[in-house]
Amino acid sequence: MEYSQPSGKATGLPVPEPCVSFWQQTTRSFPYLNVNKDEPVPAESKYVIIGSGISGALTTYELIQGGVPPEDIVIFEAREAASGASSRNAGHVRPDAFRGFQVYKQVHGEDQALKIIANERLVFERIDEFVKEHGVQCDFNPATTFDVCLTQEFADFNAKSFREYQAAGGDVSHVKFYEGEEARRATRVEKAVAAYEWPAGSSHPAKLAQWLLTQSVEKGVRLFTHCPATSVAKSASDPTLWDVATPRGTTRAATVVHCTNAFASHLLPQLSGIVTPNRAQASAFVPPAALSGSAMLRSTMSLRHTLKHFYSVAQRAADGIVVLGAPRSNPNVSAAAIEEVLSSEDTAFNDEVRDDAVANLEACFPACEKGRLRHGEGLLHTWTGIIGMTTDSVPLVGKIESLPGQWICAGFNGHGMARIFTCAPGVAKLILGGSWADTGLPECFEMTEQRLSKLKQGVSGSVF
Repeated sequence: MEYSQPSGKATGLPVPEPCVSFWQQTTRSFPYLNVNKDEPVPAESKYVIIGSGISGALTTYELIQGGVPPEDIVIFEAREAASGASSRNAGHVRPDAFRGFQVYKQVHGEDQALKIIANERLVFERIDEFVKEHGVQCDFNPATTFDVCLTQEFADFNAKSFREYQAAGGDVSHVKFYEGEEARRATRVEKAVAAYEWPAGSSHPAKLAQWLLTQSVEKGVRLFTHCPATSVAKSASDPTLWDVATPRGTTRAATVVHCTNAFASHLLPQLSGIVTPNRAQASAFVPPAALSGSAMLRSTMSLRHTLKHFYSVAQRAADGIVVLGAPRSNPNVSAAAIEEVLSSEDTAFNDEVRDDAVANLEACFPACEKGRLRHGEGLLHTWTGIIGMTTDSVPLVGKIESLPGQWICAGFNGHGMARIFTCAPGVAKLILGGSWADTGLPECFEMTEQRLSKLKQGVSGSVF
């Protein structure tokens, strides 16, 4: 049995000079990208949000919607605005429909496992509604996704998860199943053994984060980029307040919200080994004619050999570019390449991981083979990003019991687009005086001292 146990290793700050992702390459005109990069921070603010990715940006947005005056909020970002995982992912907005159920049940129990899966479906619906209601220009494309089973081993695993989820009362009415030739025809993947299809989508994540930040900044929120929070300590002048130190001064605040994902333990050492940075890698690929125009892939997909050995594929409706997500667990690459996953440095990428991801795409879609491509088709760009892995495969949300006035919304396991749009509104509700029941979130997401104590003892099994 796989056993995940905290390492106890602390994380530092994000590296100051990361690589530039495809999403960042295409949003260099964002006016607040480097806003207030040299300005001193204010001496006081009622609210300090640490982190300007989708989690921090949406938490800020929801606090304002809940009645907090925008001028009472400051956001500290270590690098460019929204420069973390939110601008470095593989573009999916992809809820789990049933696959992780058997592992979630093992770790959290059947009731919580049902709630986790149901919450992910709700997140997709919330994003769809939010983008349409506000006219957010983030290339959001609601469609469907395929879990493509490339081996009988994974086909059997998925079938077991489907049966167990359905037997427990989980809703699978929105899931379609294909087998054999039918699966190959539906997915266009000749190596498909079976496939499952359900509603999902894709987006330009940097544009979404930047839209959220724009709404808040233009209302009066102060965003300080290239301004990492280096410590949070009780204020000497008032022990009910917190001094948030940065290289450009210290801000005293009553409420501090940690939206730092993989880097949470830098300011919260009690999370060392519980939230661990992992380096993920993705690439952009210009498709050949066989996957262009009317022949584009209308659905996203996960090309799966096993639960953890999989490749994500999302072809953008906006421009046809195929975004490939590489696996972090991969028997095809060297031990040295796997070791690089346990890193918080996103300055470069691994050639071996890139080449393997492209080779898998070629194997599934032979028209993408290098020898068949014209000049200008094929691999366009590769980048990395740091994701925050928790030992029990779910995020940390809520108040930090040992530090009154401090809150957290972090640890998204590379799955934030299927979770943040309920987690961030949830933490905002709690900050504004709501109860956990008001959030609608699974109870296992809540950060409690009891949960931390349990996690320090180790957890059997993980979904990611």
